[in-house]
Amino acid sequence: QLHLVESGGGLVQAGGSLRLSCAGSGRTFSRYFVGWFRQGPGKEREFVATISWSGSRTVYTDSVKDRFTISRDNAKNTVYLQMNSLKPEDTAAYYCAADVSGWGSRLDVPTTPADFDSWGQGTQVTVSS
Repeated sequence: QLHLVESGGGLVQAGGSLRLSCAGSGRTFSRYFVGWFRQGPGKEREFVATISWSGSRTVYTDSVKDRFTISRDNAKNTVYLQMNSLKPEDTAAYYCAADVSGWGSRLDVPTTPADFDSWGQGTQVTVSS
């Protein structure tokens, strides 16, 4: 089981930017798909983006394409989510997660909460209009 810690959330005006970080413990962090999810008040947790272990494969939900960028630095055991042109509807708690059990066997890119088995505690992003 990995220990994941998110940081970088905060309050920003619409049109602004934030960069979230997800720091993972252990030498094996670089093996895994890592995803970002978000959960707004009264809403279900929804997929935002996923990145493969090497960074060569990324998938985004349609609502953040061309605004958000997921990347990783395996030397630092960290995955980033650069969020630009933020909108009030991006307001949510953002969580990172790792697909530990899928290592070595997963062929597709995981995009649902059930695909991931290690989760961080979340970081709040609030976008004011």
